[in-house]
Amino acid sequence: MTLKKINPTKTKSWSKLTAHFKEIENKEIKNLLSSRPNPSDFNLSWNDFNIDISKNRIDNETLNLLIDLSKECDLEDAISKQFSGDVINETEKRAVLHTAIRTDGNKKINVNGLDVVPSILETRNQIKKFTNDVISGNLKGHTGKLFTDVVNIGIGGSDLGPVMVVEALKHYSSRLKPHFVSNVDGDHVLEIIKDLNPETTLFVIVSKTFTTQETISNANTIKNWLISKLDKNAISKHFAAVSTNLIEIENFGINSKMVFSMNDWVGGRFSLWSSVGLSISLAVGYENFNKLLSGANKMDNHFQNTKLENNIPVVLALLSIWYNNFFECETEAVIPYTQYLSRLPAYLQQAIMESNGKSVDRGGNPVKYQTGNIIWGDTGTNSQHAFFQLIHQGTKLIPCDFIGFKKPLFKENTQHDKLMSNFFAQTEALMMGKSEKTVVNELKNAGLSEHEINSLKTFKIFEGNRPTNTFVIDQLTPESLGSLIAMYEHKIFVQGIIWNIYSYDQWGVELGKQLASKVLKEIENKKISNHDSSTNSLLKSYLSN
Repeated sequence: MTLKKINPTKTKSWSKLTAHFKEIENKEIKNLLSSRPNPSDFNLSWNDFNIDISKNRIDNETLNLLIDLSKECDLEDAISKQFSGDVINETEKRAVLHTAIRTDGNKKINVNGLDVVPSILETRNQIKKFTNDVISGNLKGHTGKLFTDVVNIGIGGSDLGPVMVVEALKHYSSRLKPHFVSNVDGDHVLEIIKDLNPETTLFVIVSKTFTTQETISNANTIKNWLISKLDKNAISKHFAAVSTNLIEIENFGINSKMVFSMNDWVGGRFSLWSSVGLSISLAVGYENFNKLLSGANKMDNHFQNTKLENNIPVVLALLSIWYNNFFECETEAVIPYTQYLSRLPAYLQQAIMESNGKSVDRGGNPVKYQTGNIIWGDTGTNSQHAFFQLIHQGTKLIPCDFIGFKKPLFKENTQHDKLMSNFFAQTEALMMGKSEKTVVNELKNAGLSEHEINSLKTFKIFEGNRPTNTFVIDQLTPESLGSLIAMYEHKIFVQGIIWNIYSYDQWGVELGKQLASKVLKEIENKKISNHDSSTNSLLKSYLSN
């Protein structure tokens, strides 16, 4: 069964939200906060997550109307269809079941009438055995030495998810040192391998088709390097593959016992839970990888079974729609207050922008309302000394997600309270701002003259009324990380349903790839065909060197 095609702007709820927006758009968050009859309505608690949405430009009516919008767009039906394995990625004729690969195995999940759970568990066991064999030393390299390093070769979802999780869970590392090669830039791959010992390095090639230009170019460069350092027979001992193209894998020289399958109903940017996460399992150990899956599965159950008004991904998605479509905010910032999550904003850029960057609705019609969000961010407090100036005093309204943890990972960490004091203070400052009266009093107390005060005061006033969501999680663990990532995945799904777009294809990625293949042949043959005048000029300049 396919998804319903409902234009959100034609619903009664959208009309009511438009009228409601005119009433509330200039209200102050601090005043809304103090006037709320039941503050708990603006707090979402689940497991070890506490999510405060009270610092938003909303009231109870806003939330009720947004929930009504989700019901008019038949969100609950869409959620049911996703988890049931229906073909909701219609343009590619595929189910969307990244949730299935983190199943606890207790119920059947059918795709085209076939229960896929047994094959999922079989692949999971294969990952477990391979991981344990490498870490224990049962599986060794060509010269009989233990593996010490693992290099993941992939791009897009075959890189961003694993590299983000490995960095996030560095505290839980196994004895193996992970590395990631993604960009087709030769300098990048050569920089990674220059200090590696070929005798003790395992390479994992991740490419569903085994034809992705960036990935296979890098894999061949590394293959040639390995042969030059050892010999051709080393390939079968030092390369594993995550792919479906068994012919090309065999041609490359990879041992069939070191090949891991992929499913076409798992999109690349949602695939870290699958065999694509092999490098995660190797980097942190299978038990921690399994806890990551368990955390995601728990969030899946929450999303699937919780009423819309208490459903964390649903509420967060509706708030994004509120700002995107009514306040006309084009960007959202994600600010994790832990260095371990430094790659989370980049990961979410792909997950969100590749999914919902669409201008055609599910009926094939041009969309006449905003979809997608531009996602950016960095870790606190680094970001406070970088782009927070724009968020505090710039002309753009930028909703922010603040992600913090009650407990640090190191017992010796004596700085955590300082970190979290900034975490709480920034959300308060963004909401409260600083009035002219406060600024003047501060300047008077600093001994400035009236003339100096009048010259300076406007520059030190903070308008405030900047919206934030505050996530307070007990501790950064494999399980809590799995829940956090899954939460954002489901938020993406909800937005796509409301916006009446397909979130799980990515045709926009293909055009540039097609043109790049054509241009590469022209560069190799030193013969430029007919491009636009700008591109012709640039290619001539490049080839002249």
